[in-house]
Amino acid sequence: MTIGSQQDIDGLKDIGRIVAVTLQEMKRNTKAGMTTKELDELGGSILQSHGAFSAPKRNFNFPGHTCISINRDIAHGIPGDTVIQPGDLINIDVCAEKNGYVADTGHSFQVAPYSEDVTRLCRHTHDTMMKVISALRHGVKLNEVGRIIQAEAKRGGYAVIENLCSHGVGRSVHEAPQIAPVYNKQDQRTLRAGQVITIEPFLTTGADYVLEQPDGWTLRLPDHSLAAQHEHTIIITRGAPVILTVA
Repeated sequence: MTIGSQQDIDGLKDIGRIVAVTLQEMKRNTKAGMTTKELDELGGSILQSHGAFSAPKRNFNFPGHTCISINRDIAHGIPGDTVIQPGDLINIDVCAEKNGYVADTGHSFQVAPYSEDVTRLCRHTHDTMMKVISALRHGVKLNEVGRIIQAEAKRGGYAVIENLCSHGVGRSVHEAPQIAPVYNKQDQRTLRAGQVITIEPFLTTGADYVLEQPDGWTLRLPDHSLAAQHEHTIIITRGAPVILTVA
């Protein structure tokens, strides 16, 4: 969406804060031995307490309030009976709606005991996201997103999952523009003040693509590599972007 009023800004900041708090509390309560369904139910109750609801569940009948993906599963994981194990790499993605406004955030982290390789992957992915965000403003070419993600992945010794992308958001779960995670010099689109988009790099230790699983939702790496994702929803301005998904 494109911001049209102060009401839009206020509504987006409200739902942005709610998804950020939900994700923060879910991470804080993640423990080995609990099921992903138990963790998801916590997320759903937090959203409900703030007057919000899961946008994928409401709009696409996703079978959970949040997406919880473990290890080789990197996105759209369905909460269920899977028991979280020590050392698991977890990705939580919270996309929710309130009063017609939608915000989306994601975060990868490891359950103790921690591995330096996994910690470094998660940290480098987060830093890549923030480097992209800091470079965006009115008039910047959209392909700058992919250029920075690709360059930062290479610098860290990682690959980029190429069939998952950043995107527009604000009124629905996925909106235009679709923003490729790798550089395309043919893409001459530019960012405009007021645009609401996500930035969500997926960096990986191996494969550069994911495969949809038979459940129709879960996206899994085709090999035994690992991947991390971090995601913020932002508003493009003529200066520094406004990050909405902060607690």
